[in-house]
Amino acid sequence: MSTIKIKQTKSAINRPANQKATIQALGFKKLNQVVEKEATPQIMGMINKVKHLVEVIDK
Repeated sequence: MSTIKIKQTKSAINRPANQKATIQALGFKKLNQVVEKEATPQIMGMINKVKHLVEVIDK
């Protein structure tokens, strides 16, 4: 599978617990951090859940 780069652009403070958990499960620890993940359906669903907090940099 291909990999994608994801950047956290907004903070998870004052967000619901499930969104905070999704951000953490994607591997983000700080704001503006970039992580590289496999483009699996599970990861794409997690990105879709917090699409207002993250940005897909590279497909």
